[in-house]
Amino acid sequence: MKIGIIANTAKDNVFEVVSSFINKLKENGLDYYLSESLNNDKGIITAKIKKTRFLDDDLLCRRSDMIVSIGGDGTMLSTAYHAIKYNKPVLGVNLGKLGFLVETNINQMDVMIDEIKNNQFTIEERMVITGICTGHKVEKLFAVNDIVIDKGGWPKMIDITMLVDGEYVTTFAADGIIAATPTGSTGYSISTGGPIVSPRADVITLSPISPHSLTVKPIVLPSDQKIVIRAASQHKKIQVNCDGQRVYSFTPPIEIKISRSEKSLKLIHTSLTSYFETLRNKLLWGIDLRRTSINK
Repeated sequence: MKIGIIANTAKDNVFEVVSSFINKLKENGLDYYLSESLNNDKGIITAKIKKTRFLDDDLLCRRSDMIVSIGGDGTMLSTAYHAIKYNKPVLGVNLGKLGFLVETNINQMDVMIDEIKNNQFTIEERMVITGICTGHKVEKLFAVNDIVIDKGGWPKMIDITMLVDGEYVTTFAADGIIAATPTGSTGYSISTGGPIVSPRADVITLSPISPHSLTVKPIVLPSDQKIVIRAASQHKKIQVNCDGQRVYSFTPPIEIKISRSEKSLKLIHTSLTSYFETLRNKLLWGIDLRRTSINK
């Protein structure tokens, strides 16, 4: 088995963590490739490893059997963008703050590697959504978490119109709108009042961002419906971003067709955590602080 390693080089101790991880892989007879971003003078890795092990992220994903993303949720989303192209499963190791998407922490590496070595893991497929911006020459948009349409640097609200299966839904003024997958429901969407959606659900959530109305609320739609978002602004640009990673600017008015992608993200799960455990531990979901203080 070949394991591709992509890491966030902006983290303080990332090179030490990657070096330790490589040594543990060697001890367990597992082969590996490293992202080209780790091949620099700042690290302690370069001098000890052959240059042929360093590959750009696309080639790394193509040649590896699984990808390990070391960093936080942002690193995971960036890694996922490349892994999805080659249908490769991804496992996240947390070096960030929240780390909701990642599977393990660095102090759990030994158990993680043991389960990888003995194939004691499962692979869960997560929905990916796409966006097509009609009338603009731009690549198809892909997102694991969300596609966000917003006002950008413009201080005033923009006008947003929603259509579903060709039927007019509503028009409202807001700072923007978030089209989120179930995976992305615990990201930006939740901060705007969107619902927590099980990753096993086959739905897309549309969450308005600061709408100028008391009656415009998030809506959850089946993923097979055809969603069209139109946005108009007095400003010269409207901003669209995918997973907070890839940002585009369009001249308004714009129309974006959002749908479920034929591709999916494969996430590796070990025995170290579960979805509801992550909700409780990292988002404090359902935690009653009154009961916690009583039990102390």
